[in-house]
Amino acid sequence: MSDPTGRPTAVVIGASATGLFAAAALAEFADVTIVERDHLPDGPTDRRGVPQSRHAHLVWSGGVAAFNELLPGVVDDIVARGGRLVHIMGNMVSRAPNEVWFRRFLSTHHRNLVCSRNLLDAVLRERLLKDERVTLRQNTTALVLEGDATRITGVRVRSDGNELTLKADIVIDASGRGSRTPQWLENFGLPNVAERRVDAGVAYATRLFRAPHNTVDAGFPLINVQANPAKAPGQGGIILPIEDGQWIVTLCGTRGGEPTSDPDAFVDFALGLSDPVIGELLKDAEPLGDVATTRSTANHRRYYEKAKNWPDGFVVLGDAIASYNPVYGHGLTVAAQCALVVRDILRAGQVTADGTARRIQRAVARPVGGAWDLAVGQDAFYPGATDTPPSAVERLLARFVDRAVETGAANPRALGALLDVMSLEKPATRLFSPDMLIPMLFGPKKPHLQGPPLTDSERKTAAS
Repeated sequence: MSDPTGRPTAVVIGASATGLFAAAALAEFADVTIVERDHLPDGPTDRRGVPQSRHAHLVWSGGVAAFNELLPGVVDDIVARGGRLVHIMGNMVSRAPNEVWFRRFLSTHHRNLVCSRNLLDAVLRERLLKDERVTLRQNTTALVLEGDATRITGVRVRSDGNELTLKADIVIDASGRGSRTPQWLENFGLPNVAERRVDAGVAYATRLFRAPHNTVDAGFPLINVQANPAKAPGQGGIILPIEDGQWIVTLCGTRGGEPTSDPDAFVDFALGLSDPVIGELLKDAEPLGDVATTRSTANHRRYYEKAKNWPDGFVVLGDAIASYNPVYGHGLTVAAQCALVVRDILRAGQVTADGTARRIQRAVARPVGGAWDLAVGQDAFYPGATDTPPSAVERLLARFVDRAVETGAANPRALGALLDVMSLEKPATRLFSPDMLIPMLFGPKKPHLQGPPLTDSERKTAAS
């Protein structure tokens, strides 16, 4: 299946961010073909295959590091075209799910990458498709895997009304939430893998606004009011200052408190949050376009790493393994970190070696699991989110995390430990380090804030 040059061949199903990162990792070792059912746009515009693109996205600092390791300089490219690296918490006004406002400490190293999803995807495509080792087949649908239960040898696809087989030494499914891998594996006689679904019933409504003129060059902070699982329905929202002098504003609510697509109700919903800061900032802002909504927000995980038998030459990544409530912003970070896993394992072995795919599938469970635990640790507490209520251990851990948030909100040392975990830079055990436990035991140095830490000048800038 190797090409005439002797290099192995790879097929990636899906030109999502996950697929692009996977292709970047594979290109060091193989000639890569990306199979994409859509026609991809030129530049940063919407496309059908990314329906969530209009909603707020960010990349945590663990993802920023992974982006640059896979595609050196790509973050600078995004920033050069209007994206921002936002200091956490120095340039953020953020309220935690337990309704504690974070102080805007400047001592941490963490930076979020903030831009529209369309800009991010466009820059990734442009960078990757310049690589002569990567070929894109647009308007091409993956139909079925070729091979058997022990080894996958390629993908049967439909393109321009014709069917053909793309042979490959390794196939990666990066097709997202609609992945057909469960059916494909079943066709080979392989048993179903364990799955878990935790659905807080969150609905999102997003509208684009023209940023108040004086905020465009002033580095206006990101505004984030998170929903509280202890007070159902949970409601929250975020203002994300992005490129081209615009704000993406996403509002959310769980069952019984969902936002609607009614543009006349958008600002009123924001004013009705338990803190009205987002609504107050939007009162005089100019909306751009209609309201986009979605209810595809459930946490859903397939435990492929636990499969007793796994075919060589096949790996599943991204939302096809696990999708998360988008409010936590971890999907893009996990996608890049999993691609690094692919690269590192292939550097230690060969694409065609027996067991390589299984090693990758097991290893990506680590970054997937870190994001999963953070999301489910919150969402499982919403009414009706899961058939299995939180266990006593999960409740105990949730209380500990609340204490960690309260401590980090008032202590910069503890905040650093908290952000290491939230940013997916370090495992959750970091919360049990002296940086967190000592401030937790001896109490915060400062009292909790009673409201959002917007400065007077920031409020005036937004209102002018």
